[in-house]
Amino acid sequence: MEHSQDSVFAFFQGLASDDPNRPDVVRIDTHANIVFLIGGLAYKIKRSVKFPFLDYSTLALREEACKAEITFNRPNAPQIYRKALPVTRESDGRLCLDGAGDPVEWTIEMNRFERRNELDVLASRAPFPDALSDSLAKMMVAAHAEAPLRSGIGFYEELASYVEQNDAAFHEHPDLFPAEDVRHLTEQSRSVLGSLKDLIFKRGEQGLVRRCHGDAHLRNIVLIDEEPVLFDAVEFSDAIATGDVLYDLAFLLMDLWERGQPRAANRVFNKYLDLSRLDTHPEGLAALPFYLMMRAAIRSKIAASSALAQSDMVQMDVLKGQARTYFRFAQAFLEPSRPDLVAIGGLSGTGKTTLAHELAPDIGRAPGARILRTDVMRKRLLDIPETEKAPPEAYTLEASNRVYKAIDKTVQTVLAAGHSAIFDAVFAAENERVKIQEIAQRVEADFSGLWLAAPAAVLKERVTHRADDASDATADIVDKQTSYELGRMTWTEIDAGGDAEKTAELAREALL
Repeated sequence: MEHSQDSVFAFFQGLASDDPNRPDVVRIDTHANIVFLIGGLAYKIKRSVKFPFLDYSTLALREEACKAEITFNRPNAPQIYRKALPVTRESDGRLCLDGAGDPVEWTIEMNRFERRNELDVLASRAPFPDALSDSLAKMMVAAHAEAPLRSGIGFYEELASYVEQNDAAFHEHPDLFPAEDVRHLTEQSRSVLGSLKDLIFKRGEQGLVRRCHGDAHLRNIVLIDEEPVLFDAVEFSDAIATGDVLYDLAFLLMDLWERGQPRAANRVFNKYLDLSRLDTHPEGLAALPFYLMMRAAIRSKIAASSALAQSDMVQMDVLKGQARTYFRFAQAFLEPSRPDLVAIGGLSGTGKTTLAHELAPDIGRAPGARILRTDVMRKRLLDIPETEKAPPEAYTLEASNRVYKAIDKTVQTVLAAGHSAIFDAVFAAENERVKIQEIAQRVEADFSGLWLAAPAAVLKERVTHRADDASDATADIVDKQTSYELGRMTWTEIDAGGDAEKTAELAREALL
C-alpha cells in the first residue's frame, strides 16, 4: 500500500538549511512535482498523481522517474543534477534521507540556482546580447549531438495525434478560440503535416529525429557562471521527448519570438545551423513553420486549461491572455509566405555580416532569414572552426568557386523550402551577381541586391581590429580587392562608411 506523501513533505520542510543567508526552507508546488529549496540544495519529489501523459501513482514509478530525470538531465546540466535518493523509514520510525531503512519515497537532489537567472526572467528585462544568443545555439547543438536516435515514423504519428488533440482542446474554449479560427488552423495543420510526411521520414533516416530535451523553453534554461544551462528535460515520456532536432529547437525559437526577442531568435537559429554537424540538410527548413506552430499551439491550450483551474481572477485573465496570444502566433506561423533573397556584397570590412544580422529578423517568416556567408561555408567545407584561419590554398580561384557553388546550392534549397535568405559575400565579379539573381528567379523568390561601399582606409581599420569572426581578411587583402574590376553594377549602392545603425537605416530604405 502506498504511504501518504504528507509525512515526507513535512520531513523536508523540517530539514535545516546549511546556509545562514538562506535559513528558510522554500516549498514550490506544481501539478506534478514539489520542490524544496534548502540552503544550497534543492530536492524534487514526484507527486503521487496520474495524468494522460505521465504516471507517478506508485512508489516504483516515482523511483523510475527520479532516476530517469538524472539520466536525461546530467548530460546537459551536470552543474545542477546530483543524484536520485530514497527517503527511508528507519527502525525507530523516523524518516531519513538515504538511510538504512526501507524506501518510502524518492527524491532528486540538485544544486540550487537563483530564479532571477532563469532566461524567462531575463527575457522580460532587456534584449538578449548577441553573445548569449550564440551560447544558446552552442548549448542546443551540444544537446542534440548526444541525443539518442529515434524513428521518424513514430515522430510523425505523434505529431498527427497532437493536431487532433489540439483541435479538441481548442473547441473546449469557444470564449478564447473562435470555432472558425480553430477549424482553419486544424485544416491547415493537417494539410501541412501531410505534405511533410516524406521529409520527416527522411530526416529520421538522416539521424535528425532524436530523443531530445523535449521542453527547451526559456524557463528551463538558467545562467550559471554566465553560461546558459538546459535543465528539466522530459523524463516521463519517450514519445513527448522524441522529435526532429528542429522541433526541439523550435520551442526555444518560438519562445524568444513570442517574448519580443526576434533578434535573439534569428541569431540562435542561424548560429545553430552554422555550427551543427548533424543538420546539414537545408530542405528541413520546410518543416520549421509547422514545428513553430505546434509549439505555440501546445502552449496555447495549456494556458487555456490552466486558466480554468485558477481561483485568482487576475491570474485567470493573465492565462487567458497568454492562450489567445499563443493561438495568434500559431496561426501566423502557418500563413503562406513568398521567400525573399537579399544578397549583400562589398569588399572586406564594409560590414556585410553586421548588416545581415540587423536585417535578418525582419525578412521573411519567423524566425527571420537564413544568413549564408562564404566565410562560414569555407570553414565548414574545410571542417575547421569558424574562427580558425584557413590555409592559403583555401583562397585559390578553384577553392573559391567550390565555396560559391556550395552556397548557391544551399540558397536554392533554402528558398525552395519556403524560407527567406541573406547571402553575404564579396560578389566582386559581375557574373557572381548575375548568377545569384538567376537562382532567386528559378525558385520564384523576390530578389534584392545591396552593394556596400566605404573608403579603403575605413575598411583596413575594420579588418585589422576584427576578432572572433569567420573572415580571414587583412589590410593586404583589402588593398588587393580595391583593384578589382566590378563590371556593371545593378545592385543598390549603400554608403557603409558610417556606423552600423546608419548603414542598416539606408539598407532598410532601399529594401522598402
